[in-house]
Amino acid sequence: MPSTKLAESCTSAQRKPFAKWIQDNQDKLIARLAEAVEIPSVSGDASYRPEVHRMGKWLQDELVKLGAEIRSVPMGPQTLDGQTVELPPVLVGSLGKDPKKKTILLYGHYDVQPALLSDGWKYEPFKFTEDKETGRLYGRGSTDDKGPIMGWLNVIEAHQKTDTELPVNLKFCFEGMEESGSEGLEELVVKEAQGEFADVDAVCISDNYWLGTTTPCLTYGLRGLAYFSVSVSGPGADLHSGVFGNVVHEPMTDLFLLFSKLVTPKGEILIPGINEMVAPLTEEERKLYEVIDVTVADFESAIGGKVTISEDKAEVLMGRMRYPSLSIHGIEGAFSAQGAKTVIPASVKGKFSIRLVPDQDPDRVNELVQKYLKEEFEKLGTKSTLKVEMLSGGKPWVASIDHWNFRAAKKATETVWGKTPDYTREGGSIPITLTFAEALKKNVMLLPMGRGDDGAHSTNEKIDTSNYILGSCTLGEYLHEAAAAAEE
Repeated sequence: MPSTKLAESCTSAQRKPFAKWIQDNQDKLIARLAEAVEIPSVSGDASYRPEVHRMGKWLQDELVKLGAEIRSVPMGPQTLDGQTVELPPVLVGSLGKDPKKKTILLYGHYDVQPALLSDGWKYEPFKFTEDKETGRLYGRGSTDDKGPIMGWLNVIEAHQKTDTELPVNLKFCFEGMEESGSEGLEELVVKEAQGEFADVDAVCISDNYWLGTTTPCLTYGLRGLAYFSVSVSGPGADLHSGVFGNVVHEPMTDLFLLFSKLVTPKGEILIPGINEMVAPLTEEERKLYEVIDVTVADFESAIGGKVTISEDKAEVLMGRMRYPSLSIHGIEGAFSAQGAKTVIPASVKGKFSIRLVPDQDPDRVNELVQKYLKEEFEKLGTKSTLKVEMLSGGKPWVASIDHWNFRAAKKATETVWGKTPDYTREGGSIPITLTFAEALKKNVMLLPMGRGDDGAHSTNEKIDTSNYILGSCTLGEYLHEAAAAAEE
């Protein structure tokens, strides 16, 4: 939707003064996003670490200007790229302390993925670019996750400039390491559950996207993750295949045979016990997938080919959201350059992951994987040696959509967009979501701002102007609906 038309949409959807202010100050709010995007806060590269700290300070200053009380919590040193650098701080604080109001905790992250023009961007990734013809706002972080964070700043400022009282108290938790493992954040949240976050009534995270491009959604589940490394070693050094081929047990051959026993081309996980852990599907839950506004063709368009495992929309959605998946990611130690090299690698390391769903626990999954791979390796009759490690693990998360937190977001979405949102579970993982749910024992909801085609983590990342402006309206409306719904 071109930017010149979205103001009318926002005004017709809402008559609240704060929404009109957002409409009237659209250019100013886009300029705020531009300023944030042009700070290259790449957390995974030591050379960019000063920029991540600069982004954290910029965000803290913006929040303080809006009257928030913010602590910049240092997270200590980190070894990165052979250097010792300071982890970015976590911004923790509040705005409003009225005991009569509900308190909503907002989470977001101000770090971004790496991006270079040479990766295939049509614009410099850290030079904010507004395409007025299409209404798209380009730049790394525009949708993940600086756009949504700016949305909250927009909402707060809009209320202040229109002398509209915020209907709830706000708590903030904004980190600078989400794209690089959120180091130390879990411990901080657990600690603050008895401190800054002790009076929180619900949590809202805006760090995901609509499933498609036309219908907003609310997300109530995320898959967990168990990531494995499998090393197979044999000779003391790489060997010439013409000299030692058919003389030694080859680690690469052993690894390929082992990996062929993990998953079928139809996506069926072959490790005993993994599928048996999955919570059973109810008829009521299946209906949630059947009514989601997306088609198999939409998936094919996003994928770039007609390669979905199923032709049934609900089955495709459940394959992404509510069933586990096993994906093989790559091999270290193997020859991969152009040309021919007749080498027998002395040692190779394969990597795969399993996306987990309720009721799968990473530790139990690790036990099953270790047992299965060792048993299958024994069957090969090889003299190579095997080492299996789970490099990381995160539990799945699912919330109740019947909670007032979700009812408030549903009403807000219907008010602003004129559509009932889809209820979705994401195929990816945001581990801190489960930490909030378990540590605070409160309902957590994901309320996305961007569209499914925004290209987060990819080239030409963007957010549509309509999603940025109407998304800001939605966040503000959600706060008002949360205050009303919490009283029901």
